[in-house]
Amino acid sequence: MVVRLILGLLITVVVLGVAARRAKFLSDLIKSGQPVDRFDHLGQRLWAQVKEVFGQRKLLKWSIPGAAHAFTFWGFVILISVYLEAYGVLFDHDFHIPLIGRWSVLGFVQDFIAVMVLVSLVAFAIIRYRQAPERKERASRFYGSHTGGAWLILFMIFNVIWTLFLFRGSAAALGNFPYESGAWVSLGVGELLEGVDHTALEWIESIGLLLHIGVALSFLIIVLYSKHLHIFVAPINVSTKRLPDGLGPLLPMESDGKPIDFEDPGEDDVFGRGKIEDFTWKGMLDFATCTECGRCQSQCPAWNTGKPLSPKLVIMDLRDHLFAKAPYLIGGQEVPDHSGVDVLALAEGDNGHRGVPESGFGRVPGSGAEQAVRPLVGSAEVGGVIDPDVLWSCTTCGACVEQCPVDIEHVDHIVDMRRYQVMIESEFPSELGTLFRNLENKGNPWGQNNNARMDWAKDLPFEVPIYDGTLEPDVEYLYWIGCAGSFDDQAKKTVKATAELLHIAGVKYVVLGNEESCTGDPARRAGNEFLFQMMAQQTAEMLNTVFEGREPEKRKIITTCPHCMNTLAREYPQLEGMIPTFEGTNGHWDVLHHTQVLNRLVRDKKLTPVKPPEGSTPVTYHDPCYLGRHNKVYEAPRELVGATGMELTEMPRHADRSLCCGAGGARMWMEEHLGKRINLERVDEALDTNAKEVVTGCPFCRVMITDGLVQRQSEDKGTDVQVRDVSQMLLESVKRGQNA
Repeated sequence: MVVRLILGLLITVVVLGVAARRAKFLSDLIKSGQPVDRFDHLGQRLWAQVKEVFGQRKLLKWSIPGAAHAFTFWGFVILISVYLEAYGVLFDHDFHIPLIGRWSVLGFVQDFIAVMVLVSLVAFAIIRYRQAPERKERASRFYGSHTGGAWLILFMIFNVIWTLFLFRGSAAALGNFPYESGAWVSLGVGELLEGVDHTALEWIESIGLLLHIGVALSFLIIVLYSKHLHIFVAPINVSTKRLPDGLGPLLPMESDGKPIDFEDPGEDDVFGRGKIEDFTWKGMLDFATCTECGRCQSQCPAWNTGKPLSPKLVIMDLRDHLFAKAPYLIGGQEVPDHSGVDVLALAEGDNGHRGVPESGFGRVPGSGAEQAVRPLVGSAEVGGVIDPDVLWSCTTCGACVEQCPVDIEHVDHIVDMRRYQVMIESEFPSELGTLFRNLENKGNPWGQNNNARMDWAKDLPFEVPIYDGTLEPDVEYLYWIGCAGSFDDQAKKTVKATAELLHIAGVKYVVLGNEESCTGDPARRAGNEFLFQMMAQQTAEMLNTVFEGREPEKRKIITTCPHCMNTLAREYPQLEGMIPTFEGTNGHWDVLHHTQVLNRLVRDKKLTPVKPPEGSTPVTYHDPCYLGRHNKVYEAPRELVGATGMELTEMPRHADRSLCCGAGGARMWMEEHLGKRINLERVDEALDTNAKEVVTGCPFCRVMITDGLVQRQSEDKGTDVQVRDVSQMLLESVKRGQNA
């Protein structure tokens, strides 16, 4: 008793001392980041903890690995009670937890969860074997992850379970076990050991007890020094995540925790992220939290089409760079002069995430002084941590953020690095220069003259009402046409169909006509925050004039573009307090997508679609990222498809797992030079459904899918497949009833 007590307490004190030192290092490193407020809305944050940590909501989206992880998580929680018993037994053979320590239900739950952890370990092993990067290469979601460390952790968890049953079984055989029933496995092991000599049983119990404690303490150290650090920091990361329902807005640009005044910026203001220390503490917490599970990577449209961007590897690279630079951030060491460091040699030795990782998955080559002088963003020639091809491959579709089980904010970090590249370094794809000039000079990405904004309405059989300086009381909506609806031939068909449906339903609305201008969405996604704010101020001033005197709940806007919807509804309100135009209630409007409004009109019997007499036609619906994942609008367009009598056939990747069309993140204005075109990947999925038509609810998606179909049709594939907006399908159905 004395020997095992001394040994047990000694190894505990030593390990806890090492763990405390590591925890302080991690805390100091994360707190060295820029300030950001993530402690508002405490009720919502606690509820996020309940749902995502204890309820494992995001993990359970993937049924088998999710269930295995849920059992393992709850194993950690419940088996804390076994460790309480183990430490108690160091002092007293007959120890049991006060009040509940002899309750058979507790004994049953302890053994049951331990068995389920073992079953989960088998599931994890099978998944990791089948998904091994050596077998599936880029198709593996573990490609680039530290797979050796993962196998070590599985082995350590296995050791926790078998030592648990050895300790408890031998205690049962000795008659020192607190449970007379319920703990079925432990009691069963005790029955197997009943024939063993009493002295031998005491040795077995002591060895099992010390092994059980020792394994847990070893596990603690391994976790604190590996990717499995997420066991401790993930709950913190979940509680400090962004709170809007859906991915919604990008975060506004801040420096030192305060919004940047672009009219009079401070001398020390940092625009975006140009160095690892420019990230907020939440960003650094994100880097430390990454589990390397690869769910983000498996969903990323860029990675799935052969491009160098993997959201997982971006976070891993930033994490490794952060840890290598820690001595200079919190250790008091001075960053050395880079003149003596061969950065080019580092770049040549980087098998990194621009190509195929050969070894050291997730590692940024070099350490210490070598790491400290590497630029955050730069090509292989200059030894950058993040390659520009990686940075500019992102479509900001948000699939990575949607699937991440620990709420890492990949898109925010990528856009923040873009902001620095655009506004400080003036380094960006050449096509974006044309985009920025068009937005500055013409007020739209197409570079068209604004006096052509109403050309879409010329052939309509009724007059489209244009705002003339006064918004009549009976006008319910401002119909925001958007740049695509004004200047793109395909998008014009969408806005015309929507206008005609509103007219049929008797909805009172007005359009701004030539007074409309771009919301600034493409500029913001491309990293040009200054241009975005300039355009936002111009648009907000116009909208405030239109809605002047109206109650906030009656400031209603319809738009056919999810990007305009997201920007007007969720990004402009961020600017309140930053730009005078947005003070008070300004900048807050009720913005609806046209599918939401049209679906409401169908439900209210103001529009009556009629099914085709010849029977339904198979169609497939493509979820726009900025309508679906970013704003959680999934059902309205699908209900409209059903109302028209069409047979909806879903693509394998749909709803919150929908594959991006490739146009988001200002990629609409950039050419794809790497890998397979994303729109072709999506079109191939649509063609595989054997649908006769692809319907969508976004002008950018429509352009990309149409272009993809044209290319496939030139290859004699899908020659009879068409692309339409949901509104066009509904209009055809409504007119069918009118002509009956």
